[in-house]
Parts: sequence; structure tokens; C-alpha cells
Amino acid sequence: MPNRLHVRWRIRRSRRPLMTRLGCLSLALTIAIAPSVGTVRTAQAAELDAVATAESVTPGLAIRPEAGGLNGAVTSGHHLASQAGLDVLRRGGNAVDAAVTMAAVLAVVRPHMNGVGGDAFALIRDAATGEVFALNASGRAGSAATPAFFRDQGFERMPFSGSATITVPGAVSGWAAALAERGTIDLATALAPAIALARDGFVVSQTLAEDLAKAAPRLNDAGRAIFMPGERVLQPGDVLRNPALSRTLSAIAEQGPGVFYDGPIGQQLTAFVEAEGGHLRPGDFAAHHADWVEPVATEWRGMRVHTLPPNSQGVVLLQMLGMLGTRPIDGLAPNSPELLHELVEVGRLAFADRDQWVADPAFNEPPLARLLNPAYLASRAALVTEEAGGGRAPGFTPDPTFVEGLSGDTVYLSAVDADGNVVSWIQSLFGSFGSRLLEPETGVVLHNRGAGFTLEDGHPNQVAPGKRPFHTLMATLITTTGATPAERPFVLTIGTPGGSGQPQFVTQALVEMELFGRSPQQAVEAPRYRMGAGRAVLLEGRVPGSTAAGLAERGHEVSVEEDWTANFGSLTVIRRMPNGVLRTGADMRREAAALAW
Repeated sequence: MPNRLHVRWRIRRSRRPLMTRLGCLSLALTIAIAPSVGTVRTAQAAELDAVATAESVTPGLAIRPEAGGLNGAVTSGHHLASQAGLDVLRRGGNAVDAAVTMAAVLAVVRPHMNGVGGDAFALIRDAATGEVFALNASGRAGSAATPAFFRDQGFERMPFSGSATITVPGAVSGWAAALAERGTIDLATALAPAIALARDGFVVSQTLAEDLAKAAPRLNDAGRAIFMPGERVLQPGDVLRNPALSRTLSAIAEQGPGVFYDGPIGQQLTAFVEAEGGHLRPGDFAAHHADWVEPVATEWRGMRVHTLPPNSQGVVLLQMLGMLGTRPIDGLAPNSPELLHELVEVGRLAFADRDQWVADPAFNEPPLARLLNPAYLASRAALVTEEAGGGRAPGFTPDPTFVEGLSGDTVYLSAVDADGNVVSWIQSLFGSFGSRLLEPETGVVLHNRGAGFTLEDGHPNQVAPGKRPFHTLMATLITTTGATPAERPFVLTIGTPGGSGQPQFVTQALVEMELFGRSPQQAVEAPRYRMGAGRAVLLEGRVPGSTAAGLAERGHEVSVEEDWTANFGSLTVIRRMPNGVLRTGADMRREAAALAW
């Protein structure tokens, strides 16, 4: 056991009151200078807990008002998107109509996190049958994307930005496929609000202005012309317009997705990427298609948890829940060191399997049956001890690999209509502004999802032409258990941005709701942890100081971070209660908004 605490404090720009920040700083410095574990656990424990209590929300209360309704509910990463989605429901549209409308609006108002140039995944529950369907609208690598292509350019590992990371964008195909298969409105109707916002503009918020100040200077000239015109960073209250993107969305609305994949827009984007040195070639856009696939699911605490199969990392969530089901977590206190230790340790085991096996199943079929086998998960969970585990190895491969703490700029949205149709939807550019390249004629920012590949020879996720990369994007939809889909009523949708944090944050919120009876709003506001590489664990400042000390005692390398930052995601939840009421939760760590009626 270590005889000193290793707890670091990271100071970031804060939107919180000065006295609140000083309280967190006092907490963290007290931990950092502690002479011994015993001292912190005894003499200073009361001081630490007093500071933490001052920082925490009173149990049973929530900071944001809860939005609840009887007829329908929506959540998204921006209030304008949620408003547009609720309008669709109130006009008689279904959950799919509302979801695609919100997805298109988010492509405009959260331009650094998602867009026409990104990917999408969705889970859709059909009210008539109870069946849950999964939609994979992620794009594939270009026809020139061989390992040699990257090595010839001097890359020893996959780059994180630039033209070499651009794969075919799949989001537009997802919008069209969802509406064609399960919607009631056409694509033109769904895209109309987004077209107007891109053309007429929208007000830059404080959050967006801060994000643009960090990310916009890294864009190419065409991108800076829109997001920091005249080399001036946009300020809160400015109006942001993208007329070229409005024209692109109008063309898609009028002519359908073919204009993007088989027509002039796709040709323009392909020529741009090739000229920038990327691996897309003529025909790569035309070859793209979204796919309806089988979701993967597991049972946990009387519920059936559905998520997306590979190339999504959704299996991590299912493994974490499966392992937790074998661990003695009932009776542990919220945000206690004992509980967080359990969550972190099963997470490390799940990520080790993820990094070995999650890849495009069209090229390498992941062994899902074995990865989700209860006996296998019980054997993995048995590896958890009182000591922190470091770089965990996969359960059945000789090659130990471990997550590098991937983070992502992403948006999540969900919708439930009066009939009981449900959508859990996620889309992204991956990094902030993705590849950092905006094509000037179309106004489209292109993603960097190719960064999810590896160059490691023989790895299931090694880059190849026409292959989908490993994706951090995952959505979750939960029903009750039952013999048939019709006997499994809807329980809740939940999701968040955050790259590798997504399964961690979702698990934490589910634990808050199911073990401690929190409402959706209380659950998304609860303080969080996030794992880093090795034994690193990041804690929000509202986590009790005694918990930070307890984790450090167990060998975790603890960093206490500022509260309410985007690094800890942006969860939203819609939960259907037994009486039919829809309760929601929307995170204040970014710009999430929930509405219901």
C-alpha cells in the first residue's frame, strides 16, 4: 500500500463563483500536502468532508428544474434542437421525426461537435412490436487507406487530425434511413429548421464562445473565416451564420441523400480531401450505405439494457454492468471510495477487452458471445481486489493493450412520443472540429473518425480500405425484461458525449438511479469520476475528500478536477415511470436541454 497520497489538482477556467472555486482548491491542497494516509483519514477527514459537503447538492434536491410530461419528451445538446424536436412531437410527428430534426439542428448549433461531415448511430424502439432496432451510420475508410498509405507519409501511429483521418461521413445517410424506415415526415421537413438556422444565424452562447476560442484558431482558412471572422474569436451574443452549409442542407432536403453521396456535394468533398492529402477517392462516397444491425443487450437489476454493437464501444457498458452484477455493491454509499473503486476496476477490465476486440465486424467479427458470457464476466470481476489494477490485459488474448483516455466532441439526443416510440441517437465529429478542415464551397466540417484505427499489424482494428473504424459513439435504450419484445415496456434512454467516458458516465448515472433512487435530474447532476491511463482517476471537486483519500490509499493516482466541466460529459435521460409519466434529466456541464409536454 502506498504510504503517501498522490492527489493532484488541476486548475481550469471556471464559470463558478470565486468562493466555490476556493473551497475546491482548499480541499485539493489539503489532500496534496497530507503527510501520511493515516493523517488524512483521521485528523483531516472532518475538514475534507466539510468542504465536500459545502460543495455538494443537498441530497434529494436538483439544481436544474426537472422537465416532465404525459405525452412526449425530448433531450438534446442544445435548447434550439430540443425546441425543434418538441415542436415536431406537438404537431403529430413521431419520435424518429423529432430525432432527425434535432440531429440536423445540432449539426448547425454545435458545429465543433457534430455535423453533416460526421457519423451517427441510433437505437429505435417500435411501439407497436416492442422491438429495438440499431442503425449504424458510420462511414468507411477511403479506397487508398492502406497501412502503407500512412507509413509512406511518415506516420508511425494514426494521426489525430488532418486529411488522413477523414473517412466517409455517414450522418446524412443515417438521417435519411431513419426517416425512410420509421419516420412519418420527409427529409425536407425534418431539415427545414436547421436550414433556417444556418442561413439566418443563431446566438453564440457563453459555452460555445469558450469552445470556439480554443478550437477555431486550429481550423483551416475556410473554417476560420466562419468561426472567427477577421481573425476575431466570436463572443457571447454574436450571431453565427454558415450560408454555405445552409445551401448544402437545402440541396440534401430537395434532392435527397443521393446529392451528398452520389452527386456534386460528395464529388466536391472527395476532391477537397484528396487535394489535402487524404485517402478518399472518387467512388468512396457513392459506395457508402448506412446499415440496420442487431443491437446487443444484457440484463441488469431487472432491466434489459440495449446498446450498439461493434464497431461501437457499447459492449463496454454491458461488460461493466455484467461485472457489477457479481460484485458486492449493494449497501455501499454514493460516491464512497468503496463504490468508486468497484466501478473503476470493472471499467479497466472492460476497456482492456474493448481495445483488443472492438472493430468493424465486416472485417473481424468480435467474439461478443464470449465477451458477454455471464461466467466469463464473473471470472473477470473476480480479478478485482482492494488494490488498484493498472494496465489490465484482455481476458483471452496474449496482447495486452489499454485505453488511452480517448475523449470526443459529440452530441447525444433522445425522443419519446405519445405512442411509445423511442429514439436514442448519437452523432459526432470526434475531436473538436474533427479533422479541423472545412470545405469552403459546402460549409462542411469533416470529421477525424479515422483516428480510431490502429496501424498495428494483425490487430482487428487495423486500417484498411472500406473499413469502419473503432467508434467511441454509443447510445443506450433500456426496457424491462420479458420473454418477447412486446413484453418489455420502455424504461429509459440515456447517453452522453465524452469519448471513452461515455460508458463510465452512463454506468454512474444508472447506479445513482437504481441503487440510490435518484431522479434522472439528480443522477445527471451527481459528481463524477473519469478514468485515465494506468491507475489514473479524475474526480470532480464535489466528490468527498475522504473518497479521494480512500481511492489513493488503494493505489489509484487521483486528480481532483474542477466541477461542471465538459470533461465529465453531458448526460441526458428520459425515464418512463410506471404511471406513464415521462421524467427527464439534462446535464449542465455543456448545453443540454430537456423538454416535455
